[in-house]
Amino acid sequence: MTKIVESASEAVANIDDGSTILIGGFGNAGQPMELIGALLEGGAKNLTIVNNNAGQADEGLALLIKERRVDKIICSFPRQSDSWHFDEAYRAGQIELELVPQGNLAERLRAAGAGIGGFFTPTGYGTMLAEGKEIREINGRNYVLEYPIHGDVALIKAFQADQKGNLVYRKTARNFGPVMATAAKQTIVQVEEILPTGSLDPENIVTPSIYTDVLVAIETESSALAAREQGAKN
Repeated sequence: MTKIVESASEAVANIDDGSTILIGGFGNAGQPMELIGALLEGGAKNLTIVNNNAGQADEGLALLIKERRVDKIICSFPRQSDSWHFDEAYRAGQIELELVPQGNLAERLRAAGAGIGGFFTPTGYGTMLAEGKEIREINGRNYVLEYPIHGDVALIKAFQADQKGNLVYRKTARNFGPVMATAAKQTIVQVEEILPTGSLDPENIVTPSIYTDVLVAIETESSALAAREQGAKN
């Protein structure tokens, strides 16, 4: 049953030191900034973070890395022009990196949610990313064995939810949210609006309520702007 809470701090209050946390977002699109901020304030440390990248500039995930709260990061794009906090921590030997091709990252998360014990993929074969992994030839092509990525907690951002916890997403902010929601023991979701049950079109629901454990409504600048635009139309 989905628990609706009043604040981001309350939503993340039970996250323990040493947790593996799946954080949605493609860059900043869909990244649950307010939940990450509350996690930073809460003091959890020695975290393993799974994300598409290793943080950008001075917000969101980058601040967790800056404060040395992340022991290991599993991601596809660790280096960008503004990933200076990861760069500094990595060069100082203060953070461990597991580099995973983006398609493999998504599939390893999906496999965790689907109960799949492992899968073979050609991606990474013949590179350093395949070192130490089982290789199998299938129909004349070489494949690498990859295992699921399970999380203790998933922090994701959706657009709207109903009171049961069914979720819809907004455009590209959807990215990793749906697969991460299924791959974690506990899924914590921030949304811009919580609507009465039955308000969402069932055909548009992406993440069913069975995967949503904690739900918090947080108005962001984008949601406030959308509300103003809608009010002007009316």
